[in-house]
Amino acid sequence: MNYFKIQSICGTARAGILKTAHGEIRSPFFMPVATKGSVKLLSNEEVRSAGTQCIISNAFILSLKPGVETISRLGGLHKFMGWNRPVFTDSGGFQVLSENFCLKLTDKEVLFRNPFDGKKLLFSPEKSIEIQNELGSDVAMCLDDVPHAGAEPSRLKESAARTALWAKRCIQAHKNKKQLLFGICQGGIDQKIRQKSAREICEMGFDGIAIGGLAIGEPLKKTMEATKAALDCIPREKPRYLMGVGSAKELVEAVALGADLFDSAFPTRTARHGLAFSSEKNLNMESSKFANDGSPLDKNCTCFVCNNHSRAYVHHLVRTKEENGQKYLSYHNLFFIQSLMEKIRTDIKEGSFKKEKYF
Repeated sequence: MNYFKIQSICGTARAGILKTAHGEIRSPFFMPVATKGSVKLLSNEEVRSAGTQCIISNAFILSLKPGVETISRLGGLHKFMGWNRPVFTDSGGFQVLSENFCLKLTDKEVLFRNPFDGKKLLFSPEKSIEIQNELGSDVAMCLDDVPHAGAEPSRLKESAARTALWAKRCIQAHKNKKQLLFGICQGGIDQKIRQKSAREICEMGFDGIAIGGLAIGEPLKKTMEATKAALDCIPREKPRYLMGVGSAKELVEAVALGADLFDSAFPTRTARHGLAFSSEKNLNMESSKFANDGSPLDKNCTCFVCNNHSRAYVHHLVRTKEENGQKYLSYHNLFFIQSLMEKIRTDIKEGSFKKEKYF
């Protein structure tokens, strides 16, 4: 069955439909991160009203708390969260392999420290897929070996080889026929390693292909070069997922290269640090220059924050550490990104998409 259909192409940018068990998603699209089953500071109603079609949760974290059995007993991940739209689940590879968690890494499995109670636990590709199958997400992600930014070529090759090995095991372990399974390519910013990894993962027949291990500290130019290298190797008919990208400039650049879907905590994380997205220049709402500014956060934005509140008011909330300051900025930033994605989809369909027009 063809789960992904391209409807329009403008240059190398694509607009299409990804079909899932919980509905169709119009691409290109952006997923806010709901690591523990919730987008920080926002209700599901607010996340939906911001234009969100799909969210991504972390299967590894959810398996630790509240646990797969609890979520399954309560009807699966969608019912547990009260979210009736599509959900992706990340394998947790990024968390498992972080220096804070990872104690030992082998081709067989990962020995990690539980971040909640400090106990040692083993985590394998099979276990990751078993958890995601049981949670019932619409799209499951393979467990991958994520190298740090700036890793040596030897480590990048090791990571790509292990990711391919684990991908094969993930396919064998995947039993939920209602759930799509996406593979992930690695390779850092080394274009040759990245392309070799992308080809290997594509040959395995996944429902979609993700580009992982980028947007973790390397320069934007290098990110996009590595992204293009991978995209050149991914079949046209497959949905292409660039992981970890959430700034307006990165999203536009990646769509222009032919990427279809994205996720990041960036819009909400930066909001919690007082940053407001704007079509002119992002705003640090901590700054005293906004103390008497009666204009909205962004003159072109129609979110409820911009329709009802001034920069001066949001600045006041942020400076006095009133929680609603972070909440309002989180909503605005998410709305801003989802509105951008809607405009991108429209421009592609109308044949007018050009990345230069957005900046």
